[in-house]
Amino acid sequence: MSLSFGISPALVTPFLDGKVDVQRLVIHAKDCLARGCRTATLFGTTGEGPSVGAAERERVAAEIVNLGIPAEKLVEGVIACSPEEASISTSQALRRGVHAVLLAPPFYFRPAPDEAVFGWYSAVFDSVGSDLRDVILYHIPAMTGVPLSHTVISRLKDRYPGAIRGVKDSACDPDATFALIKAFPDLDILVGDETYLGRACAAGAAGSICGVANILPEAVIALAESGRDDPRVVELVQEICRHPIIPMVKALVAHVRRDPVWAVARPPLPTLDEQAAARAVSLLEPFGKVIKAVA
Repeated sequence: MSLSFGISPALVTPFLDGKVDVQRLVIHAKDCLARGCRTATLFGTTGEGPSVGAAERERVAAEIVNLGIPAEKLVEGVIACSPEEASISTSQALRRGVHAVLLAPPFYFRPAPDEAVFGWYSAVFDSVGSDLRDVILYHIPAMTGVPLSHTVISRLKDRYPGAIRGVKDSACDPDATFALIKAFPDLDILVGDETYLGRACAAGAAGSICGVANILPEAVIALAESGRDDPRVVELVQEICRHPIIPMVKALVAHVRRDPVWAVARPPLPTLDEQAAARAVSLLEPFGKVIKAVA
Protein backbone atom coordinates (compact mmCIF):
# COMPACT_ATOMS: atom_id res chain seq x y z
CA MET A 1 0.00 0.00 0.00
CA SER A 2 1.35 3.41 -0.98
CA LEU A 3 1.12 5.92 1.87
CA SER A 4 1.62 9.61 1.17
CA PHE A 5 2.89 10.35 4.70
CA GLY A 6 3.98 7.04 6.22
CA ILE A 7 4.90 6.48 9.85
CA SER A 8 6.40 9.10 12.15
CA PRO A 9 7.13 8.17 15.77
CA ALA A 10 5.85 10.74 18.25
CA LEU A 11 9.27 10.80 19.85
CA VAL A 12 9.46 10.50 23.61
CA THR A 13 11.75 13.13 25.10
CA PRO A 14 14.63 12.00 27.34
CA PHE A 15 15.39 14.17 30.37
CA LEU A 16 18.71 14.09 32.20
CA ASP A 17 19.16 16.26 35.28
CA GLY A 18 15.95 18.06 34.36
CA LYS A 19 17.04 19.03 30.85
CA VAL A 20 16.34 17.53 27.45
CA ASP A 21 19.11 15.07 26.62
CA VAL A 22 19.71 15.92 22.98
CA GLN A 23 22.30 13.20 22.42
CA ARG A 24 19.93 10.44 23.46
CA LEU A 25 17.11 11.99 21.46
CA VAL A 26 19.22 12.09 18.30
CA ILE A 27 20.30 8.45 18.69
CA HIS A 28 16.69 7.40 19.12
CA ALA A 29 15.41 9.47 16.19
CA LYS A 30 18.16 8.21 13.87
CA ASP A 31 17.35 4.63 14.82
CA CYS A 32 13.63 5.07 14.10
CA LEU A 33 14.43 6.61 10.73
CA ALA A 34 16.89 3.83 9.89
CA ARG A 35 14.19 1.27 10.65
CA GLY A 36 11.78 2.65 8.08
CA CYS A 37 10.02 5.63 9.61
CA ARG A 38 9.73 8.43 7.05
CA THR A 39 10.00 11.24 9.58
CA ALA A 40 10.23 11.69 13.35
CA THR A 41 8.00 14.03 15.35
CA LEU A 42 9.35 16.29 18.07
CA PHE A 43 7.43 17.87 20.97
CA GLY A 44 4.11 16.15 20.41
CA THR A 45 1.91 14.80 23.19
CA THR A 46 4.05 11.69 23.69
CA GLY A 47 7.09 13.97 23.63
CA GLU A 48 5.67 16.06 26.51
CA GLY A 49 5.63 19.05 24.19
CA PRO A 50 3.65 21.36 26.51
CA SER A 51 6.29 20.78 29.20
CA VAL A 52 9.13 21.99 26.96
CA GLY A 53 9.40 25.79 26.91
CA ALA A 54 9.74 27.83 23.74
CA ALA A 55 13.42 28.70 24.22
CA GLU A 56 14.34 25.11 25.09
CA ARG A 57 12.45 23.64 22.16
CA GLU A 58 14.17 26.01 19.73
CA ARG A 59 17.59 25.14 21.15
CA VAL A 60 16.89 21.39 21.08
CA ALA A 61 15.49 21.43 17.54
CA ALA A 62 18.48 23.40 16.23
CA GLU A 63 20.93 21.04 17.97
CA ILE A 64 19.20 17.98 16.52
CA VAL A 65 19.68 19.32 13.00
CA ASN A 66 23.30 20.23 13.76
CA LEU A 67 23.86 16.65 14.96
CA GLY A 68 22.95 15.20 11.61
CA ILE A 69 19.18 14.75 11.32
CA PRO A 70 17.99 16.69 8.26
CA ALA A 71 15.26 19.17 9.11
CA GLU A 72 13.11 17.74 6.32
CA LYS A 73 12.99 14.46 8.26
CA LEU A 74 11.37 16.17 11.25
CA VAL A 75 7.80 17.07 12.11
CA GLU A 76 7.62 19.61 14.91
CA GLY A 77 4.71 19.72 17.33
CA VAL A 78 3.44 23.09 18.50
CA ILE A 79 1.07 22.98 21.49
CA ALA A 80 0.46 26.45 22.87
CA CYS A 81 -2.42 28.66 23.95
CA SER A 82 -1.31 32.11 22.84
CA PRO A 83 -1.32 32.90 19.12
CA GLU A 84 2.00 34.69 19.64
CA GLU A 85 3.81 31.64 21.04
CA ALA A 86 2.20 29.32 18.50
CA SER A 87 3.10 31.55 15.55
CA ILE A 88 6.70 32.09 16.70
CA SER A 89 7.30 28.36 17.19
CA THR A 90 5.60 27.54 13.88
CA SER A 91 7.65 30.15 12.01
CA GLN A 92 10.92 28.97 13.53
CA ALA A 93 10.20 25.36 12.62
CA LEU A 94 9.19 26.14 9.05
CA ARG A 95 12.18 28.39 8.47
CA ARG A 96 14.41 25.61 9.76
CA GLY A 97 13.00 23.46 6.94
CA VAL A 98 10.94 20.87 8.81
CA HIS A 99 8.77 18.43 6.91
CA ALA A 100 5.63 19.72 8.62
CA VAL A 101 4.30 21.39 11.76
CA LEU A 102 1.76 19.59 13.95
CA LEU A 103 -0.37 22.41 15.37
CA ALA A 104 -2.84 21.82 18.19
CA PRO A 105 -5.67 24.22 19.04
CA PRO A 106 -5.47 26.29 22.25
CA PHE A 107 -6.28 24.13 25.24
CA TYR A 108 -7.05 26.25 28.30
CA PHE A 109 -10.31 28.13 27.67
CA ARG A 110 -13.23 25.88 26.90
CA PRO A 111 -15.70 25.30 25.44
CA ALA A 112 -14.39 27.01 22.34
CA PRO A 113 -16.95 27.50 19.54
CA ASP A 114 -15.94 26.84 15.97
CA GLU A 115 -15.77 30.53 15.13
CA ALA A 116 -13.29 31.13 17.95
CA VAL A 117 -11.14 28.12 17.01
CA PHE A 118 -11.06 29.32 13.41
CA GLY A 119 -10.15 32.80 14.64
CA TRP A 120 -7.26 31.46 16.73
CA TYR A 121 -5.78 29.48 13.85
CA SER A 122 -6.25 32.46 11.53
CA ALA A 123 -4.35 34.71 13.93
CA VAL A 124 -1.47 32.19 14.02
CA PHE A 125 -1.41 31.70 10.25
CA ASP A 126 -1.63 35.40 9.47
CA SER A 127 1.31 36.03 11.80
CA VAL A 128 3.39 33.30 10.15
CA GLY A 129 2.69 34.97 6.82
CA SER A 130 4.42 33.93 3.62
CA ASP A 131 6.34 31.09 5.32
CA LEU A 132 3.09 29.22 5.99
CA ARG A 133 3.05 25.67 4.61
CA ASP A 134 2.64 22.01 5.56
CA VAL A 135 0.49 22.43 8.66
CA ILE A 136 -1.02 19.29 10.18
CA LEU A 137 -4.02 20.19 12.31
CA TYR A 138 -3.96 18.24 15.58
CA HIS A 139 -7.31 16.83 16.71
CA ILE A 140 -6.86 15.44 20.22
CA PRO A 141 -9.91 16.61 22.19
CA ALA A 142 -9.27 14.40 25.21
CA MET A 143 -6.16 16.48 25.91
CA THR A 144 -7.01 19.91 24.53
CA GLY A 145 -10.73 19.94 25.26
CA VAL A 146 -11.08 21.67 21.89
CA PRO A 147 -12.21 19.44 19.00
CA LEU A 148 -11.56 20.34 15.38
CA SER A 149 -14.82 20.12 13.47
CA HIS A 150 -15.15 19.47 9.75
CA THR A 151 -16.39 23.04 9.47
CA VAL A 152 -13.20 24.49 10.97
CA ILE A 153 -10.99 22.25 8.82
CA SER A 154 -12.91 23.21 5.66
CA ARG A 155 -12.79 26.93 6.44
CA LEU A 156 -9.05 26.84 7.10
CA LYS A 157 -8.46 24.94 3.84
CA ASP A 158 -10.45 27.55 1.96
CA ARG A 159 -8.88 30.56 3.70
CA TYR A 160 -5.30 29.28 3.42
CA PRO A 161 -5.17 27.22 0.22
CA GLY A 162 -2.29 24.79 0.08
CA ALA A 163 -1.15 25.47 3.66
CA ILE A 164 -3.04 22.63 5.37
CA ARG A 165 -1.18 19.37 4.77
CA GLY A 166 -3.41 17.13 6.86
CA VAL A 167 -5.12 16.27 10.13
CA LYS A 168 -3.74 14.11 12.89
CA ASP A 169 -6.75 12.38 14.38
CA SER A 170 -6.10 11.27 17.96
CA ALA A 171 -9.73 11.16 19.09
CA CYS A 172 -9.57 7.32 19.06
CA ASP A 173 -12.95 7.01 17.33
CA PRO A 174 -12.78 4.80 14.22
CA ASP A 175 -16.08 6.01 12.77
CA ALA A 176 -14.97 9.64 13.10
CA THR A 177 -11.64 8.81 11.46
CA PHE A 178 -13.30 7.13 8.51
CA ALA A 179 -15.59 10.15 8.18
CA LEU A 180 -12.55 12.44 8.05
CA ILE A 181 -10.96 10.29 5.36
CA LYS A 182 -14.13 10.46 3.30
CA ALA A 183 -14.68 14.20 3.83
CA PHE A 184 -11.10 15.29 3.08
CA PRO A 185 -9.59 12.99 0.44
CA ASP A 186 -7.10 15.70 -0.49
CA LEU A 187 -5.60 15.87 3.02
CA ASP A 188 -3.24 13.49 4.79
CA ILE A 189 -5.38 11.95 7.53
CA LEU A 190 -3.00 10.56 10.15
CA VAL A 191 -4.25 8.09 12.74
CA GLY A 192 -3.04 8.41 16.32
CA ASP A 193 -4.62 5.14 17.53
CA GLU A 194 -2.62 2.09 16.49
CA THR A 195 -5.48 -0.31 17.29
CA TYR A 196 -7.25 0.45 13.99
CA LEU A 197 -4.42 1.98 11.97
CA GLY A 198 -4.40 -0.87 9.46
CA ARG A 199 -8.09 -0.57 8.66
CA ALA A 200 -7.82 3.20 8.44
CA CYS A 201 -4.93 3.06 5.96
CA ALA A 202 -6.86 0.54 3.89
CA ALA A 203 -9.67 3.12 3.80
CA GLY A 204 -7.33 5.90 2.66
CA ALA A 205 -5.48 7.25 5.69
CA ALA A 206 -1.99 8.53 4.84
CA GLY A 207 -0.15 7.04 7.82
CA SER A 208 0.39 7.84 11.48
CA ILE A 209 2.17 9.90 14.08
CA CYS A 210 2.03 7.63 17.10
CA GLY A 211 3.70 6.54 20.32
CA VAL A 212 4.13 2.80 19.69
CA ALA A 213 6.39 3.60 16.72
CA ASN A 214 8.99 4.58 19.35
CA ILE A 215 9.08 0.95 20.45
CA LEU A 216 8.03 -1.19 17.49
CA PRO A 217 8.48 0.86 14.32
CA GLU A 218 8.53 -2.16 12.03
CA ALA A 219 5.26 -3.47 13.44
CA VAL A 220 3.53 -0.10 13.06
CA ILE A 221 4.84 0.30 9.51
CA ALA A 222 3.52 -3.20 8.71
CA LEU A 223 0.06 -2.22 9.97
CA ALA A 224 -0.08 0.80 7.68
CA GLU A 225 1.38 -0.88 4.62
CA SER A 226 -0.67 -4.07 4.87
CA GLY A 227 -3.97 -2.39 5.68
CA ARG A 228 -4.58 -5.01 8.37
CA ASP A 229 -4.73 -4.59 12.13
CA ASP A 230 -2.56 -6.70 14.45
CA PRO A 231 -4.14 -8.17 17.61
CA ARG A 232 -0.73 -8.10 19.30
CA VAL A 233 -0.56 -4.34 18.83
CA VAL A 234 -4.15 -3.95 20.00
CA GLU A 235 -3.38 -5.82 23.23
CA LEU A 236 -0.23 -3.77 23.82
CA VAL A 237 -2.04 -0.46 23.28
CA GLN A 238 -4.86 -1.52 25.59
CA GLU A 239 -2.33 -2.30 28.31
CA ILE A 240 -0.52 1.01 27.80
CA CYS A 241 -3.85 2.81 28.16
CA ARG A 242 -4.47 1.20 31.56
CA HIS A 243 -1.69 3.42 32.93
CA PRO A 244 -0.61 7.03 32.46
CA ILE A 245 0.04 6.68 28.73
CA ILE A 246 3.12 8.85 28.20
CA PRO A 247 5.04 7.50 31.23
CA MET A 248 4.22 3.96 30.13
CA VAL A 249 5.53 4.54 26.61
CA LYS A 250 8.68 6.03 28.14
CA ALA A 251 9.05 3.00 30.42
CA LEU A 252 8.84 0.70 27.40
CA VAL A 253 11.42 2.74 25.51
CA ALA A 254 13.67 2.49 28.58
CA HIS A 255 13.26 -1.29 28.50
CA VAL A 256 13.99 -1.57 24.77
CA ARG A 257 16.94 0.82 24.99
CA ARG A 258 18.18 -0.80 28.21
CA ASP A 259 18.56 2.69 29.60
CA PRO A 260 16.50 3.86 32.62
CA VAL A 261 17.01 7.55 31.74
CA TRP A 262 14.30 7.15 29.11
CA ALA A 263 11.68 6.36 31.75
CA VAL A 264 12.03 9.72 33.49
CA ALA A 265 9.05 11.99 32.86
CA ARG A 266 9.03 15.73 33.46
CA PRO A 267 6.62 16.80 36.22
CA PRO A 268 3.67 16.94 36.47
CA LEU A 269 3.75 13.52 34.78
CA PRO A 270 4.81 10.61 37.00
CA THR A 271 7.72 8.29 36.28
CA LEU A 272 6.72 4.61 36.27
CA ASP A 273 8.88 1.92 37.79
CA GLU A 274 9.72 -1.45 36.26
CA GLN A 275 7.01 -3.25 38.21
CA ALA A 276 4.28 -1.02 36.79
CA ALA A 277 5.56 -1.72 33.27
CA ALA A 278 6.04 -5.48 33.72
CA ARG A 279 2.92 -6.68 31.92
CA ALA A 280 3.39 -4.25 29.02
CA VAL A 281 7.00 -5.42 28.71
CA SER A 282 5.79 -9.03 28.51
CA LEU A 283 3.55 -8.07 25.60
CA LEU A 284 6.63 -7.07 23.58
CA GLU A 285 7.90 -10.67 23.59
CA PRO A 286 5.77 -11.87 20.62
CA PHE A 287 7.47 -9.26 18.42
CA GLY A 288 10.82 -10.95 19.03
CA LYS A 289 13.55 -9.78 16.69
CA VAL A 290 11.87 -6.48 15.81
CA ILE A 291 13.00 -5.15 19.19
CA LYS A 292 16.43 -3.57 18.82
CA ALA A 293 18.31 -2.21 21.79
CA VAL A 294 20.66 0.69 21.15
CA ALA A 295 23.39 1.59 23.58
